[in-house]
Amino acid sequence: MARLLGIDPGAKRCGVAVTDRDASMAFPRPALANNDQLIEALRALVAEESVSLVVIGRPVALSGNETASTHDADLMYEALVKALGPVPVVQWDERLTTHEAQRSLSAAGVKAKDHRQHVDSAAAVIMLQSYLDGQRGN
Repeated sequence: MARLLGIDPGAKRCGVAVTDRDASMAFPRPALANNDQLIEALRALVAEESVSLVVIGRPVALSGNETASTHDADLMYEALVKALGPVPVVQWDERLTTHEAQRSLSAAGVKAKDHRQHVDSAAAVIMLQSYLDGQRGN
């Protein structure tokens, strides 16, 4: 089975996670800058990791209402659908993943000042693992 790629879109950086070959667990990859090279960097990662499906987080407010971040994530989703051709791209609710990632990093002993360099990809792991669990009915 091929791997899945999870993306937690952000204004400055996008968190990235990839599953193992069995698509049972998500693991962090270094966050990518959200700049003009992002789509090409993601396309290269898809090829390098033999990714068969991309899951991009769709941030919405706790109320379920869309926000400016939702709009930005939708634009990224559309760009990835075009750029990745035959590789399917799906959106997944990512409410509270950043908060949960910060809490997990603190629990793991990572100092608050060091959260910035880890939180984006930690949130991508949480979002992608949520997707995997949802597909298995967990």
